[in-house]
Amino acid sequence: MRHRKFPAAPTAAYRFQRGSFLGGIFKWLAFAILAGVLATSVSVLLLRWVHPFTSAFMLEARIHAALAGDSAYRTDFEWVNLEQISSHAAVAVIASEDQQFPFHAGFDFKSIRESVRASERGKRLRGASTISQQVAKNLFLWPGGFVRKALEAYFTVLIEALWPKERILEMYLNIAEFGNGVYGVEAAAHRYFHKPAARLTSSEGALLAAVLPNPIKMRVDRPSRYVLSRRDWILGQMRGLGGASYLKALESENPGQHPRAAR
Repeated sequence: MRHRKFPAAPTAAYRFQRGSFLGGIFKWLAFAILAGVLATSVSVLLLRWVHPFTSAFMLEARIHAALAGDSAYRTDFEWVNLEQISSHAAVAVIASEDQQFPFHAGFDFKSIRESVRASERGKRLRGASTISQQVAKNLFLWPGGFVRKALEAYFTVLIEALWPKERILEMYLNIAEFGNGVYGVEAAAHRYFHKPAARLTSSEGALLAAVLPNPIKMRVDRPSRYVLSRRDWILGQMRGLGGASYLKALESENPGQHPRAAR
C-alpha cells in the first residue's frame, strides 16, 4: 500500500523571509504615505502666502489644446490680491456657488444630502461642491474619477485647516475659469469689461459668477437668456445675503450664529 506524500510544511526560515518581505513592503508603503502627506501639507501651507503662477486645471487645458492642435489657445491669467477685487464680485461667487462658505469646514453636508435626495426623486444630480472643494480640484487635481474625488476631499481638509477663509476666497477668485483660457476675475474684468477687477459693479460680478458652472458653453461676452436669468437670480441672492457686509463673516474664526442663506 502506497503512502500518500504531503507537501512539507514551510520551514521557519521561509516563514521568516516571507514575513520580512511583507514587512518591508508595508514599511515602504507607510513611508511613502507619510512622505506624501508631509509634502502635500508643506505645499498647501506655503500657498497660504505664495501666489501660484499656474494651476493643475490651467495645465490640463493647455495640454488638451496642444494635443488638439489648437495653436491659438492662450492662458490669460493675472493674480491680484483680495483687496484689489470688487466686493461685488466676491459676494457674487459666494451667492452663486457656496452661500455657507464662511461657516462650513470645507463640506456643505446639507447641500450634499439635498442633492442626493433630488437624485433619488429622479431629478438631475446637481453639484454640491463648496468653494474650498473647487479650489482643491482646480489648483491641484485632474478631472474625473474616484481617486480624484478622494484626493479632493483630502486637499479640502488641508486647505481649510491651513488657510484662513479670506485666502481660500482669494485663491478661488484668481484661478476660477471665466471663459476659454480666461482665469481669475482680473483677467476676466479686462477681457469682458475693459476695467480692473476692483471696479466691477454688482451686475458685472453677478454676470461673471453666472457662467461658472460651465464657462465654455456659457459666455460672458454673449450671454444667453439662461445666463442673464442666472445673473438676475444671483443679484437677488446677493441682496438677500446682505451684500458686501456678508464678507465680514470671513473675518471671524468662529462666526457663531450666521444669517440664513438666501435660497
